[in-house]
Amino acid sequence: MLRGLFLALLLGAVALAGDAPDTHVILLGTGTPNPTPDRQGPALAIVSGGRPYLVDCGTGVVRRAVEAGIKVEDLSRAFITHLHSDHTLGYPDLLLTPGVLERTEPLQVFGPKGLRAMTERIVEAWREDRDVRFHGGEPSRPESYEVRPVEIEPGEVYRDENVRVIAFPVRHGAFKEAYGYRFEARDKVIVVSGDTTYDERMVDNARGADILVHEVYSEAGWAKRTPEWRVYHARYHTSGPDLGCLAAKVRPRTLVLMHQLLMGAPREALLGEIRREWDGEIVDGKDLDVIR
Repeated sequence: MLRGLFLALLLGAVALAGDAPDTHVILLGTGTPNPTPDRQGPALAIVSGGRPYLVDCGTGVVRRAVEAGIKVEDLSRAFITHLHSDHTLGYPDLLLTPGVLERTEPLQVFGPKGLRAMTERIVEAWREDRDVRFHGGEPSRPESYEVRPVEIEPGEVYRDENVRVIAFPVRHGAFKEAYGYRFEARDKVIVVSGDTTYDERMVDNARGADILVHEVYSEAGWAKRTPEWRVYHARYHTSGPDLGCLAAKVRPRTLVLMHQLLMGAPREALLGEIRREWDGEIVDGKDLDVIR
């Protein structure tokens, strides 16, 4: 009887494992404000239960999503860390291109205060485009262009059958509001830093993460900048040694680097800075990398 019970529990566990969502990260853009041919603006997709959840929308976000095999009409959930231009230049693209291709549900966008005004101005800026598409003979669905911006506060900001999303404040220079996000799926916890200096709130909210996606700059490159730029970067971003210290406290299964500011230093120097404190797995993030 006990053997039969054990077998039943084992089969149940296997069945549950088979039903678990394959939650993973697709890096859609790993760049910075400095344009390079191989890196689009900051953006990534967390895919769980087959649904993509975007974090930030830098340049090229929609086309990179298509390259990654994501259907344009599925781009209907996005979470913005802060309103710096490199993280939001793809927002009009995210709003309009899936509209042209008849997205089947409204675009829901979550982010800091100012997101609603930004959204309203984008909608107004492309008013003539929509008027011609709606009334100029092109088959179109006005509801495909519907966008619902939500200005968030710290705490749970979204939940569905696949994920629970928690926003937490981070320190990013003069920005009054900048957020990191913690995605809790049935099979993984994924934390995205957004842009931030070293911040103990990152440590608190990233504990237990399977995957931590974090920005970083090279201390070696930073040391060669002018004093004004050194003050700026130290106030807005996280150095390699500081990220190593943070990772050593959080101990994620995988640390993923994006928005890397090398400032002339070799990539190996940056990795070495992190490894002074952290000996775990590091992914040197590149556009279209998939991390499971």
